[in-house]
Amino acid sequence: MELPVYNHNAEKVDQITVSDSVFGVPMNKDLLHQIVTAQLANKRQVIAHTKGRSEVRGGGKKPWAQKGTGRARHGSTRSPIWRGGGVTFGPSKEKNFKKKINKKMLQKALKVALSSKTRDGQLIVIDSFELNQPKTKEVATMLKHFSSVFGKPSSVLMVSPTNGAIVRAARNLPNVDVVQAAEVSPLMVLSSTFILVPKEAVQIIESKWIKSAKS
Repeated sequence: MELPVYNHNAEKVDQITVSDSVFGVPMNKDLLHQIVTAQLANKRQVIAHTKGRSEVRGGGKKPWAQKGTGRARHGSTRSPIWRGGGVTFGPSKEKNFKKKINKKMLQKALKVALSSKTRDGQLIVIDSFELNQPKTKEVATMLKHFSSVFGKPSSVLMVSPTNGAIVRAARNLPNVDVVQAAEVSPLMVLSSTFILVPKEAVQIIESKWIKSAKS
């Protein structure tokens, strides 16, 4: 499969041949749903937490005698039925939402996601991310050129071959994320409208995933 290569002004300057085993995989919605759901669950942070009667401070002394007072028996003021007591069946930070992701399923899902973006024309290969200066203004200008050609995206994922100047230059731009080629995931790919990938990053992705498929 051949894809056009653009420069920073969104002009076609070359063509690149990409592997069909990475960028030409048929759609598999069930697999994508399973992997993306698992990745979202693994990112989930458990914040809500209520204290049970064993965690609430105080309540060591029995409120009154077991018998003879005419009142109902109680063993602690930290009982859930008391004001200031523990909470029954409340949310707990001990809850675990983690889901196991099979390695081969993750690899296949990434290829399916990249292939889907490629077929939809939303994966754009650029010659490089080299900047004259690591300035946010330069990245914003580059994205403006691509928006005029492909339409204004709601979000952009920039796949960098290394953790270089492009990370610092793009981190202040809204709805723009930068990730290294070796760390891209199906969730990142599907969460972005357009993906900008330099030729060097394409080679890294292919060498990693084609090699892993053979091993």
